[in-house]
Amino acid sequence: MEREWNDRQPIYQQVRDRVVEMILDGVLKEGDPLPSVRAVAAEYRINPLTVLKSYQKLVDEQLVEKKRGRGMFINDGARNLLLEGERRRFLSEEWPRVQATIQRLGFKARELLDVAGESVPETSGER
Repeated sequence: MEREWNDRQPIYQQVRDRVVEMILDGVLKEGDPLPSVRAVAAEYRINPLTVLKSYQKLVDEQLVEKKRGRGMFINDGARNLLLEGERRRFLSEEWPRVQATIQRLGFKARELLDVAGESVPETSGER
């Protein structure tokens, strides 16, 4: 997790978002434990209640489950659930701004595909 916090969102939301990124990036896998509340609070010098609030949000979203006396663990299916939600959010919130910028700058689809082809490594033959 990054150590820098921004002023645009509450810290608990930023902690939640960083855990989500770690799940999407495969750093945390289904069944893995989350770092302890105390460890995260100490490492990032934030209040343990802030970390607990972010973890509780993940529980409420059914991405994480509490195992009494053992900690919190990533639920099975959490990554797919996140992918579905993040894709929907991207298309409804971010894509319209990206599309407007593309149009404003006069890019052609072929130009963008050529640039994307240069910067994205081919993994499974899909494009």
